[in-house]
Amino acid sequence: MEHEGQPSPYDEPSLNADASSGSVGDPISRGETLLALPPIPPQPNSIVWVFIGDQGLRAGWSIALFIILWALFGSAIGFVISLLHLGGKSGHLTVRAVFSSELIAAVSLVGAAFVVALIEHRKLFDFNLTGPRRTANFFSGLASGFLALSALVGGLWSGGWLHFGPVSLSGTGIAKYAALWGITFLLVGLFEEGVFRCYLQFTLTRGINFWWALGILAIVCLSLVLRTKGSAAWGIYAIALLGLVPCLMLHLKRSPYSSFWQATWVTSTLFGYIHVSNSGENWIGIFAASAIGFVFCVSVWLTGSAWWAIGCHAGWDWGESYFYGTADSGMVSPGHYLSTSPFGNTFWSGGTDGPEGSILVLGAILLLLVAILVIYRRRPTAQAQLGD
Repeated sequence: MEHEGQPSPYDEPSLNADASSGSVGDPISRGETLLALPPIPPQPNSIVWVFIGDQGLRAGWSIALFIILWALFGSAIGFVISLLHLGGKSGHLTVRAVFSSELIAAVSLVGAAFVVALIEHRKLFDFNLTGPRRTANFFSGLASGFLALSALVGGLWSGGWLHFGPVSLSGTGIAKYAALWGITFLLVGLFEEGVFRCYLQFTLTRGINFWWALGILAIVCLSLVLRTKGSAAWGIYAIALLGLVPCLMLHLKRSPYSSFWQATWVTSTLFGYIHVSNSGENWIGIFAASAIGFVFCVSVWLTGSAWWAIGCHAGWDWGESYFYGTADSGMVSPGHYLSTSPFGNTFWSGGTDGPEGSILVLGAILLLLVAILVIYRRRPTAQAQLGD
């Protein structure tokens, strides 16, 4: 059905006019004329438009579906592990308990992402896991995370804000717990980076603009105002405010890669947000979590994948919780190699939050950012991939 006032190219008057022109021997017949005319464009279906955009399933629906699937997978796997008594005693912080928890989260993530990828006609690795030199990037990130954490611990020790105690392990226990915590923190890196730097970063990049990003972060900040007590939430307010002007400028300039950085603003803030409920957190630790989330997004931008971020995340956590035995978000892991304790003003020592709660952590994060900017240059392959 044609819209009123919009004559169709197939209207009879135009054909009749051509036929009555009296041209003898006109080589174009009526049938040929019809074949030469362009097809009628399909009329948009309003219901389909709500769910499907130019790049397939719209980002918001994709994320909603992902969350539902992740919860379903997690509940099912958790029930099976609980039924088989494989998760350790409830309420006890052990390597086994942490491993089981992270394994459930990681497997659920892979299951949910795999189903969403099938629905969207993608491959699982399309979620920022392709790109060149993936193995090299992973091990480079692993070393970078451990070295940056070591620099932070060294700064705390030299300033007198961290004291070392006796070695906590001996004999085969050193290798045993090093391996167990290594596998566990690899799962932590795979899960947290898989959610924020892989699935969410990829999906938001293809479906977000400045106003959507601002709306999401406004809701996040409002929820913290209504339900959170203490100073930890100020780390979220600070990082959200810091990203406001740069993201607005990218929007106004219509930068071709604006959506990637709008997504970075959201995922980095959300990464800090999920740590607010951890015991012992302060505003510096929350701000630091968001800031290192930004560095991880920069690594995706520079390398074309999240493998450097996964390795860095695992190396940092392993060094912090196992090797140096410091607190992490207020918790000291059992089976750690060295033993340490904070000393002095919490602004410098981090207090119960651990090294991540010290103001010196910002120096370590800045060190990581400078290192990745120097080592990895913007490659055409990464640019093309993120621009798809």
